[in-house]
Amino acid sequence: MERIKNLLLSLLLALFAAALLLRPVAAASAAREALALCLKSVLPSLFPFFVLSSLLVAGGGAAALGRALEPMMRPLFRLGGAGAGALVLGLVGGYPVGARTAAELHRRGALSRSEAERLLGFCNNAGPGFILGVCGGTVFGDARAGLYLCLIHAAAALLAGVVLGRCVPSEPGTSSRLPPPKAPAGSAAVFTAAVRDSFAAVWSVCGFVVIFAVVLCLAEPVLPAGPLPLGFVELTNGVLALSPDCRGFVLCAALLGWGGLSVHAQTLSVLEDSGLSPRWYFLGKLLQAALSVPPALLAARRVF
Repeated sequence: MERIKNLLLSLLLALFAAALLLRPVAAASAAREALALCLKSVLPSLFPFFVLSSLLVAGGGAAALGRALEPMMRPLFRLGGAGAGALVLGLVGGYPVGARTAAELHRRGALSRSEAERLLGFCNNAGPGFILGVCGGTVFGDARAGLYLCLIHAAAALLAGVVLGRCVPSEPGTSSRLPPPKAPAGSAAVFTAAVRDSFAAVWSVCGFVVIFAVVLCLAEPVLPAGPLPLGFVELTNGVLALSPDCRGFVLCAALLGWGGLSVHAQTLSVLEDSGLSPRWYFLGKLLQAALSVPPALLAARRVF
């Protein structure tokens, strides 16, 4: 099995190298456009939330939020209250803020491994800015469409969390409790570490944005046309290819729930060295995409 994997990987790398040699100008152009997108959109939108998530976890804000929301988190999602910080930041900050916060909470002992892995299945979501601006404003030209998509996306994520909490068995002895308050470290040291680590993390995300833009460009001659295959690989390109009608609206809701392979690669990068498995993450994203379709069908009748 390992030999087959290595063979397939070698074949993919050979095809990628051949495509780069055959279309170097197109690849360079795609990389430039992706870098411009990172500087214009990805870095300004993600970096503040990365810093905020680090400060909340290190400064005890996530623990305070967890204590306030623990009565809701345990009955709904079978999770410790500390997971509330990752859930809230994941709903407002965009990919992959929620996953990064969950990983940081696990590193600090606020969430057990079992809890953090289930949390990954529904805490990592598209941000309202992207849904309202790109989906609602640019694609559908209707603020109502963006608002409905925001509500559907959040509701599907929460419902996916409820399903995972009921269907995924907890490992014995893995229920965590909120750690007692600790004396805060020096404010300057905490802030400096948050900025430094967040800047490194957001540039790692940008690296995946660039490489997937190049891959999509090189695969364009053989990739099936249409928003669904594009969105399966990279969310923004898929969303921008949608038609502004009922079908496009439903597909948009499903694609937002799935996130795209590019987002998943970004998520795996922020999970590095966390010891967390993405096993429930991928199941959660598939579940969220499926759960987004029924309410999107109902909402589409009001929008179009």
